[in-house]
Amino acid sequence: MTADADFLAPGALVTGCNYWASHAGTAMWRDWRPAVVAEDLRQLSTEAGLQVVRVFPLWSDFQPIQNLRGVMGERVEMRLGEAPLPATALGAAGISQEMADRFAQLLDLASGNGLRVVVGLLTGWMSGRLFAPAALEGLNLLTDPTALRWEVRFVKAFVRHFAGHPAIAAWELGNECNCLAPADHDEAFAWTAMIADAVRSVDSTRPVASGMHSLSVAGDKGPWTIEDQAESCDLLTTHPYPLFTPYCALDPIDEIRNGLHAAAESRLYADVGGRPCFVEEVGTLGPSTSSEEVAANYAWMSMVSAAAHDCRGYLWWCAYDQDRLTGAPYDWTDLERELGLFRSDRSAKPVVAAFRRFRDLARAVPELPPQATDAVCLLGDGPADQWGVAYASFVLAAQAGFDLQFRRRGQALPESGLYLLPSIAGHGALRRGEMDRLLRRVEDGAVLYLSADDLVVTALAERTGMAVVRRSERSGPTRFTTTFTGDVELTCDAPHRYEMAAVGAEVLGWEIDGNPCLSMVGHGAGRIYLCTLPLESSAVARPGAFHGEAAPPLWQIYRGVAAGVLEARALAKGDPQLGITEHHLSRTERLAVLVNYSPRGGAFTLAPAGGWRMDEVCWGTAREDADDQLVVDLAGNDAAILRLSVRA
Repeated sequence: MTADADFLAPGALVTGCNYWASHAGTAMWRDWRPAVVAEDLRQLSTEAGLQVVRVFPLWSDFQPIQNLRGVMGERVEMRLGEAPLPATALGAAGISQEMADRFAQLLDLASGNGLRVVVGLLTGWMSGRLFAPAALEGLNLLTDPTALRWEVRFVKAFVRHFAGHPAIAAWELGNECNCLAPADHDEAFAWTAMIADAVRSVDSTRPVASGMHSLSVAGDKGPWTIEDQAESCDLLTTHPYPLFTPYCALDPIDEIRNGLHAAAESRLYADVGGRPCFVEEVGTLGPSTSSEEVAANYAWMSMVSAAAHDCRGYLWWCAYDQDRLTGAPYDWTDLERELGLFRSDRSAKPVVAAFRRFRDLARAVPELPPQATDAVCLLGDGPADQWGVAYASFVLAAQAGFDLQFRRRGQALPESGLYLLPSIAGHGALRRGEMDRLLRRVEDGAVLYLSADDLVVTALAERTGMAVVRRSERSGPTRFTTTFTGDVELTCDAPHRYEMAAVGAEVLGWEIDGNPCLSMVGHGAGRIYLCTLPLESSAVARPGAFHGEAAPPLWQIYRGVAAGVLEARALAKGDPQLGITEHHLSRTERLAVLVNYSPRGGAFTLAPAGGWRMDEVCWGTAREDADDQLVVDLAGNDAAILRLSVRA
């Protein structure tokens, strides 16, 4: 894990935070105090061990343009406040020279403290308040021609002015600009392409980051999609707050659902978008969600998980508590006031120790190749929530002991020994050609797992060995058992009931009335598993589905389906709360990153595959027992890293 602030380097995970000055928050540029900023950046660098700060030239302060109007409201002139636009490059773009000078001071102070900077260019949205230049108020900031003209002018002039400064690690379109105004799919694409191209027209040496949050997979038909952002940006960004992201706040912050959240969302963006992705904003959103100690444990668990899954950065929201600030947006909502690494009196919260500890881990394990993946999770089009389905599949795979990558309909199909098509819904989850290619992979020896929210599949009986007898709607959840999960009775919210008959398949699961719901059939050299229940979309919406004694062992179904690919792993585990990623150093050497996604500590026993052994404990505590098993001692939410080799 490199210590350099290079988001594009595989295996990198730079740590940082989002920065507003401790004394003023969003008012820092008007109430400019360089001595305070200098002390802030020193503290973030030396006490928290951070490498990156994300900073925000507040749009209304940096481009304070006004429309001066005459008779009948006719526009006469655009001015910089009350003064005519200066005859300078910045002035012609409506940029305040005073603010630019202050930003230059911030960059110098960052450099002096060994910090790199991500610049959120069009920061017109921040913490629940719109900060647009006065001249553009009331306009649609994403589609109005006048607004677009001044946005492009601002971006080009600002980037050109600061492009030579070594502190800048990346340019960013702006903070969550999908909150600036309504836009349809085409308008969102056009705006993104225009701003990204404006940046590159004056600085092609640095990556352009998206800065967006809550993007959708294109099949969900949202206006702001992963694919569109990836087409124009070099870096994708996630803002994985459990409280704001669907299906995440259902469980405590320090359990597996939230421990894997940042990694799952970022991998979805990176895999579907084909671009690197980093965790740009993350946090617990204050003491109403968890204690400070639990927040620190969550941060450590989430941070190591992000590194293990090839996320490229992890930036906390935010640097300092803002509980003493009285202006908007801080007097609007309690949620914005206690989110810092440091309190208002500059004392460090426990989460600061987690960031310092991660820097120690990065020095101890300088090389961490991207994790090996064992399966491909295919997301189709349809009414199902693709994020929820993807999220549940990611968690269940981790619990079962394997890692997956995501693809959506229409994308190239990677080679894999296991394909998951979870909770399919609608009448066109995959097109005919895509399904045919997938089935050819199965004929060659791969395994295909399908679970159904709405089962409409051509030649179902021929392909799966199961035939539909009757279909109906359900009035409530169904109960079922499977051979993979033993005598445990499971529950699934399944809106449709399919009465099934085996016509060649082996039945592996039954609803409580004996109706088959899980089956397996050979297909060429491979196998096809069919589950007529939407396990993933049901589990992700249910609190406690992934942790605790009452959690249904759905992961055992994934483990049974993945038995073939699990044989290629160096380590096998039995505890669903322990996550393991494997990172290939060579054909005979691997690193294994172990994360305890539970607040309960213990000794975890692992079974090395034939020939594999532990060479070194790079981080944590582990030992071999008398039976050549590995025993890893992990506190709650803690991690270990092992170096493995295979005997000749």
